[in-house]
Amino acid sequence: MDFSIFLKEWPIYFEGLYTTVWLVALSLVIGLIVAVPIAVARNSAYRLLAWPAWTFIYFFRGTPLLIQLYLIYYGLSQLITVQGTLWQEAWFCALVAFVLNTGAYTAEIVRGAINGIPKGEVEAALAYGMSKSQAFRRIIFPSAMRRALPAYSNEVIFMLHGSAVAGIVTIVDLTGAARIVNSRYYAPFESFLMAGAFYMVLTFLILWGFRTLERRFLAHMRSLESS
Repeated sequence: MDFSIFLKEWPIYFEGLYTTVWLVALSLVIGLIVAVPIAVARNSAYRLLAWPAWTFIYFFRGTPLLIQLYLIYYGLSQLITVQGTLWQEAWFCALVAFVLNTGAYTAEIVRGAINGIPKGEVEAALAYGMSKSQAFRRIIFPSAMRRALPAYSNEVIFMLHGSAVAGIVTIVDLTGAARIVNSRYYAPFESFLMAGAFYMVLTFLILWGFRTLERRFLAHMRSLESS
């Protein structure tokens, strides 16, 4: 094994690290914004809202992320004119695929968290004089987001690991960087082991961040369980 390869090629790994971090982070932020209204629509009693939301969630949770990326990157050019638009950019296609995928999974997480709110909290808010919309904004939604933290941390990690498919559409992320290094030195073990080490560090930082958030926002639940 020749780990001196990393000393020679560290700039491309850090370029891939930068690309992976901003692409995943932006996907998660936009995906969360997309997921909240879809989760609310999924819980709606009106079928015109619930069924489209269910279809969206079912499709993007039921198909592999790689297939979704292929459909967007290669398939949309057959349906719309992409010349001179962002659809020509590989990073934009990957971003769209990631947003839709994580939006579907996050919507289901948020929906489950909303449905898991104890009825007593909702009844107390209504008894206090809040309207249903006020109760949702002030009680139900904040409580649901706190309760969703453990499940959402898994989705963030899955999104990080799933982002490795971006390298297939010419994006130099961590996996793409490892492919380039391997093509130069024919050293797959060293090349991909280094990329795996970066993914492990990012995963550890994500877990640490969410554990910190859970200790802060879910402390009251632990005290209730202990009592």
